[in-house]
Amino acid sequence: MKLEALAVYEQPLKWFALGLGVCSTVCVVQGWQLAAMLFSLPFCLIWMYSGWLRTEPQLKYINMLFSVLYVYGIGRYFWLQA
Repeated sequence: MKLEALAVYEQPLKWFALGLGVCSTVCVVQGWQLAAMLFSLPFCLIWMYSGWLRTEPQLKYINMLFSVLYVYGIGRYFWLQA
């Protein structure tokens, strides 16, 4: 399945990303680092997908960078907890 085939879901995904962003912000305010990263990672993945649909290289690459940082942060969190 090509990315363009999922384009019909772009708008609902963006609304879902908005919810993830709000949840992530609440987690940051509350000081829940792991939860903030867990909400932010799918947020970035949705916006990265949207960048691929619209050929917006800046949006795409910024979210790729943040996704890598969130994966690193989540892995580091669990590594240090072990």
